[in-house]
Amino acid sequence: MDIRDDLIEHVPRLRRYARALLNNRDLADDLVQDTIERALSHMKRFEAGTDLRAWLFTIMHNVFVNQVRKAPARAMHVSVDDEDINEREFAVPGGQFGSLEVRDLDYALQRLPAEQREVVLLVGLEEMSYAEVAIALDIPIGTVMSRLSRGRERLRALMAGTQPSAKLKVVQ
Repeated sequence: MDIRDDLIEHVPRLRRYARALLNNRDLADDLVQDTIERALSHMKRFEAGTDLRAWLFTIMHNVFVNQVRKAPARAMHVSVDDEDINEREFAVPGGQFGSLEVRDLDYALQRLPAEQREVVLLVGLEEMSYAEVAIALDIPIGTVMSRLSRGRERLRALMAGTQPSAKLKVVQ
């Protein structure tokens, strides 16, 4: 059996390792291809009788390290004045909306009167029943329901920005 045939037998292992290493199928396939290409071009350096798999993984490691080192140099640079570039190509979905909503909700909750905030939090956050809240706060169930209703309505207005006190702080 030719060493090239042995090399082909190791491709699935190389591919599996590259995919785990890069977590990107296309980049992993490129890494495997570069590894095989380098192995074939340097076949004279392989010592017969030694571990071909280890030699191939060494080559893959070296190719990977070289690619990581060169990555900043190969990164695409875009002039901020270049009008031919579609900015949407570089858009990345932000994960900040969830944290902004939580911040805004916390800010709005702090603007509620204490008695409304208590009821809203006990029912909404702690998932207590109206009866449990009434017992915990020592108030009638009707009062729980009216405070909850007013608190929720005020929260909606604050979150929508329709309350005059709904202005958010400007952080500088």
